[in-house]
Amino acid sequence: MPVRRWAPLAPLLAVVVLLAVPPPPGATGTGTPADAASAVLVAFCAVRAVRDRARPLTPTAAAVLGLPVLGICAAAVASHDPAASLPGVARYLQVFVLVPAAVVLLVRDRRDFAVVTWAVIGLALAQGGLGVVQYLTGTGASYMGEDVRAVGTFGPTDVMGMATVVSYGIVAAAGIALGAPGRRARAAALLCGGLLTVPLVVSFSRGAWIATVATCALLLVLSGLRRAARVGLAAGALGVVLVAGLGVGSQMVQERVASISRVTAAPDRSVTDRYTMWAAAAGMWRAEPLTGVGLKGFPQYRDGHASLALSSGSDTAGAGQGFQRQPLLSPHNMYLLVLGEQGLLGLLTVAGGWLALLACALRRLWDTRGNGPECGPVAVGLLVWQLVDFAYADIGGPATVLTALVLGLAAWWSFAPAATTAPARTVHPQGGPPPAPAGDSAAPGPATRRSGGTVPATATAPGAVAGRGTAQGTAAPGTATAPAAPSGAGIRAAGVPRG
Repeated sequence: MPVRRWAPLAPLLAVVVLLAVPPPPGATGTGTPADAASAVLVAFCAVRAVRDRARPLTPTAAAVLGLPVLGICAAAVASHDPAASLPGVARYLQVFVLVPAAVVLLVRDRRDFAVVTWAVIGLALAQGGLGVVQYLTGTGASYMGEDVRAVGTFGPTDVMGMATVVSYGIVAAAGIALGAPGRRARAAALLCGGLLTVPLVVSFSRGAWIATVATCALLLVLSGLRRAARVGLAAGALGVVLVAGLGVGSQMVQERVASISRVTAAPDRSVTDRYTMWAAAAGMWRAEPLTGVGLKGFPQYRDGHASLALSSGSDTAGAGQGFQRQPLLSPHNMYLLVLGEQGLLGLLTVAGGWLALLACALRRLWDTRGNGPECGPVAVGLLVWQLVDFAYADIGGPATVLTALVLGLAAWWSFAPAATTAPARTVHPQGGPPPAPAGDSAAPGPATRRSGGTVPATATAPGAVAGRGTAQGTAAPGTATAPAAPSGAGIRAAGVPRG
């Protein structure tokens, strides 16, 4: 493929590549190279759309992607400190409106979609590989007194960053394995997905584990109940053999998995803090039910609505950084964060836009079932993973810009014209079946009854002109001829030599 074919994707791929660059010390998630690249991406698409109107959004796409703007702006205007809410307005518009719209405008067809998807998988492999090294060498983030938590280049202050990227890679690989037409692509996707399960496990992120398992199970069910049952049984048997039979999995991993079932009976400190902050976010909503306390207002109003069970912060260390006391600035639940800061109006517009996007993506996946490309399972899987993970996490950190890109891929699948998402097919210039190879102008046809016996007839290839079957310019006896083509170009297109 020429370089010009992929040049328009350069701003989009730059966002993915720059996520492998370690964030600057002290960065809170909005001052990273990937965020700067996302601003360039939005500006590039805006200039391109104004210049030549290359790919304007459809009315449905504009309505769904623009719906969050209403709740975001209303919450900022009604905030007790509108000036303090402006950074939140910019962040929300970047993640949920501008970058997804830019992705929809920039991705042209399923090949572009595949390039971006494999770029995400490549980023996941790079971050996951580094995370596994951190776990094996004891150079990761601190966890239970040991520096073994895999965090990639995101550092101990963003322990969810690598887990999010790796989960995206697993879900994208699962979508390709279930929907790609070629065996090589499916085999490569299965290999990548299998490799990425290791760094996901050693990330010790329970929310990422739950979202990934739930999403892969849904993709299997959507691909067929029989396949889902076979894969489920095989995965269960393999897990029993590896864990119970061979003892694979450290004591830390087993304890972390077991803690999922004890989050209500015997919650640890992190779970207690999370429940307390969830209650604080609900209290903010009850105080300001329509528009919330304002964007970026959760830290300011947290202590006034939280109980004494809330700790002063979380301890972070390792991965090349010293001990830090990390303040609790969000409830670690995107839905409750939107409800507390933007009220019911924000929840209906922001989360309502996500649900509308999911409905459109699922409808298109259902319409193309059986003969659709791998774009559908990948887009639906990424969107479902994100919506499930939002129950345990929220936006924040350097990996947030990748969330915006994922929403853009889901929006492209939901709203792009059908011709850009359909698999490539061979189409004959005159319509009908593909042309016959050159030199094979005649194919055996039905036998023709003649006096003196039965003589095999010859069917002229599509596009041949009657009377050109012989050198004398007349059709041979018993030869079936097709309607005349409008010009000699039709003869050459059909692979028939000119007489």
